Amino acid sequence: MTRKYFGTDGIRGFVGEGVITPEFVLKLGWATGKVFEEQGHCKILIGKDTRISGYMFESALEAGLVAAGADVQLLGPMPTPGIAYLTRTLRAHAGIVISASHNPYYDNGIKFFSSEGKKLDDDIERAIEDKMDEPLVVVESSRLGKASRIEDAAGRYIEFCKSTIPPMMDLSGIKLVVDCAHGSTYHVAPFVFEELGAEVIKLGVEPNGTNINDGYGATSPEALTEAVVSTGADFGVALDGDGDRLIMVDHLGSIVDGDEILYILAKSRQSTGYQGSSVVGTLMTNLGVEHALNRLGINLLRSAVGDRHVIQLMNESASILGGEGSGHLICADRTTTGDGIISALQVIETMKREATSLHELKSDIQKYPQHMINVALSAGQKFVMTDEIKKAVKGVEETLNGTGRVLLRPSGTEPLVRVMVEGEDFALVQALALDLSKTVERLVNV
Repeated sequence: MTRKYFGTDGIRGFVGEGVITPEFVLKLGWATGKVFEEQGHCKILIGKDTRISGYMFESALEAGLVAAGADVQLLGPMPTPGIAYLTRTLRAHAGIVISASHNPYYDNGIKFFSSEGKKLDDDIERAIEDKMDEPLVVVESSRLGKASRIEDAAGRYIEFCKSTIPPMMDLSGIKLVVDCAHGSTYHVAPFVFEELGAEVIKLGVEPNGTNINDGYGATSPEALTEAVVSTGADFGVALDGDGDRLIMVDHLGSIVDGDEILYILAKSRQSTGYQGSSVVGTLMTNLGVEHALNRLGINLLRSAVGDRHVIQLMNESASILGGEGSGHLICADRTTTGDGIISALQVIETMKREATSLHELKSDIQKYPQHMINVALSAGQKFVMTDEIKKAVKGVEETLNGTGRVLLRPSGTEPLVRVMVEGEDFALVQALALDLSKTVERLVNV
């Protein structure tokens, strides 16, 4: 479907520019309310991360929804997966998240969950976009929606997270560092682990509206690495600003990324009797992880980059696990969307059950070096895989001789084509990526 406003993960951009303005978001709230009110009187949840602009967009959405006749329940700062969970359990018709995820504070966005806590169907997104073209008409006063606040939203979600590991399992004796990126998990994640018995050292739990993802969290795990080593912690957990990504650090200070966590979870599910034969990664999932999975008899299916594509392929293949190297992991047997806290708990459960360390759990994986170079395209230019480019790619693949792979991927957000080469020998990978990127640059600019 061609979208006017929605991308692969809602609507996102620079605050005050394009569609990320109070006027647009007010109209978006109204359009959303009108679409859901056509199915009967509806209730919509609104949650947000800790960006300063969240207050502005929360008010705009609330006004638009109420003007359309929809009731609104405000959750305040809540992790994106927490909003998905509460949308389901509070029997709301939809949930709205005000967040730009791992982006800096000066970006923001709007994304939606269905009543099942999943991404909205394309036809509903299309209906909302169509409704945006109509004039905003306020319903008669007696039909205006009402707004209320859910005071115990965080507590409800904390209990849900704890319920995803066995009820008799506690984390006594574990010392961990939790980095919340000054984002929406600051008042949730530490309490989940503490209430399960762990000793928790907190990082990134002092949001001020402008420090979200700034030097902390899943996109900047250096602070976590330093804290784990300096405090002698068993491991560390880094979440991003809206809590749907997870990066971990072992006791030696080594980063454990989403690819490695996906392998750990797949092996764990297999050891506890799950009979599924596949998990879902993306085109960027490391080849070493694929080989490690294959040794277990588990097939890696590769989707396009982006959690929407991962979830779609999971549904098509009946896979319960999927994820990306960035740390966006979906445990479909536990919840409906990517959830950093729940993914971390699944890894910790495995550590406890097998009485082993995070370092040991990832030891079966020998990751292959990857080198990626961005080749600029002209504004509006579309990348075309010509015969000459295909010939150049084939030449690189023949040089790798089955020990690596090549990927050319147009960016979904910038005028770029990403040239990635992966293989056993880092020096060779670098040289091949450089040569191929120069060839691509020459051919696309003919």
